[in-house]
Amino acid sequence: MDVLAYFDRIGHRGPSPPSLDTLQELHHGHMLAVPFENLDIALARPIVCDEEAILRKIVTRRRGGFCYELNGAFAALLRGLGFKVTLLSARVPREDGSDGPEFDHLALRVDLDEPWLADVGFGDSFLQPLKLQMGIEQPQGRRKFRIIEQHKSLQMEMAEAGGSWKRQYSFSLVPRQLGEFAQMCHYHQTSPESPFTQSNLCSRATGDGRITLAGQRLIITRDGEKEESLLASDRDWHEALKKYFQVVL
Repeated sequence: MDVLAYFDRIGHRGPSPPSLDTLQELHHGHMLAVPFENLDIALARPIVCDEEAILRKIVTRRRGGFCYELNGAFAALLRGLGFKVTLLSARVPREDGSDGPEFDHLALRVDLDEPWLADVGFGDSFLQPLKLQMGIEQPQGRRKFRIIEQHKSLQMEMAEAGGSWKRQYSFSLVPRQLGEFAQMCHYHQTSPESPFTQSNLCSRATGDGRITLAGQRLIITRDGEKEESLLASDRDWHEALKKYFQVVL
C-alpha cells in the first residue's frame, strides 16, 4: 500500500490522521480525480476482486473502475491510514422497483466517533461521506441525501432540488470480505443483463458538476445545466477520454 502514490493520484496534500476532516478530504478528492468507468469490460480485460490488482490499476495505471474496484481501493487506503473500515453489501433497485441481488454494489462503513457511510463507487452520488444516522436530511450542493430503515434493511435515498426522494440502494451493516463480491463482479462484466455490458461509460465529478462519456456522447454538466455533444469518430472519443479523464487505452 503506497499511501503517497495514492495521495498523488487523488491530489491530496497535507497531514492525514484518521479523522473526519481527512475522510471528507479524501472522499471528495477521490470523486473528482478517479472516474467511474467500465472500459475494461468492452476490451475483455478481466476485473477481479483482488486488492493488489485493484490498486495497481487505479493508482499505478491511473485508471478508474466500478464499485468493487473504487471502493475496494479506497478501503485499502483508509485502512493504511489507520481508519476502521467495514465493507458492506448493497442492492441496487431494478427498473420495477425490486431490490437487485446481494453483493450488487459495494459500499463502506467508516467508524470514527460515530459511523459514516463512504462510497466513491456509485457514480453520480454524494461527494462527501454521509452520517450513518437514520432519517436526517444531509444536503450536498443541489441535492440532499438521507438514510432510512425500511423492510428490515437500510436505504440510501437522494432528492434533487425540489424533487421527491428516490432510493439509490438498500444495504445492511453485516461485515463483508472483498472476495464475497467476486461472483457479482464477474456477472456485471459478462452478463448481457448487466448495465455495464451495454455500452462504454466514463464519468467523474467536477467542482461545479460532472463530465460523462457515455458511448459516443460527451455530457458536461455545470451548475445543473447540461451540454451534450456527439463524438463523430473513435479518434474523437479517445481524445475526449484523454482530455477529460487522463485515460489512455
